[in-house]
Amino acid sequence: MRINVFVIFLLASALAFAQAPSIADGGVLNGASFVKGQPVTVGSLVSIFGTNLASGLAQSDTIPLSTQLGGVTVQFVNGSTTVNSPLLFVTGSQINAQVPWNLVPNGATQNVSVTVTTGSGTSAPSQVMVGPFSPAIFTVDVGSSFFAVAQNNADGTLAQAAGSIPGLTTHPAKVGDAIVIYATGLGAVDNPPANGGIPPTGVLATTLTKPIVLLGGVPVPQEDFIFAGLQPQFVGVNQINIVIPTNAQTGNAVPLQIQMGGITSPQNVTIAITQ
Repeated sequence: MRINVFVIFLLASALAFAQAPSIADGGVLNGASFVKGQPVTVGSLVSIFGTNLASGLAQSDTIPLSTQLGGVTVQFVNGSTTVNSPLLFVTGSQINAQVPWNLVPNGATQNVSVTVTTGSGTSAPSQVMVGPFSPAIFTVDVGSSFFAVAQNNADGTLAQAAGSIPGLTTHPAKVGDAIVIYATGLGAVDNPPANGGIPPTGVLATTLTKPIVLLGGVPVPQEDFIFAGLQPQFVGVNQINIVIPTNAQTGNAVPLQIQMGGITSPQNVTIAITQ
């Protein structure tokens, strides 16, 4: 039997465009830090890296978040428990999603599997550890600098050196100023919303465990700690409110970290502080 060369080309093209999704080895990571080898946490945001994860770019524009976006679904499986993940963003190489609140019991550490399904098939399961805490601060990355998304409470600008982030108005936080730190992975809260949702208007969702905030490696005193819980507008995002203490290190690159359950967020994340 003779097969036309053009037919062979068409068959090969069809196979190329119909490849099943594949999650990279260790490719389910904290959505703020991307640190490998650390657990993720229920309610937090994760980024899933791989190939053929979606046919194109799709972003969520609703709250609660949908569990299907651009023909893509993500499932977390813990034994007999299977939960579809709320999705924020999908592309061929990266998916941003929320770890479902009801995946593992509060405070538990368990190994779970993750799969991605598209119109071309379902990926092989990828294993990831889910633990009670995976603290990480969101950043704006400029070159080799990782600027914390930490707002001056008075005017909403980021607490960074003036002119440090192109296109944004920034200025350092002063000693005595209140700031709001945006993070994920702070664990269970007292009023958890539904998967993909946010707290009801006027309802605080406070973390059951108070995080330790480090400025220049020094813990922020309890009297300067105001709040830690869910951010009221963004799914899977935590906020921490503190006052810059009088003994805080000053400078344009003061390390800002969160510590919970023996896990400390990366030390290369910085803010700017002045007297």
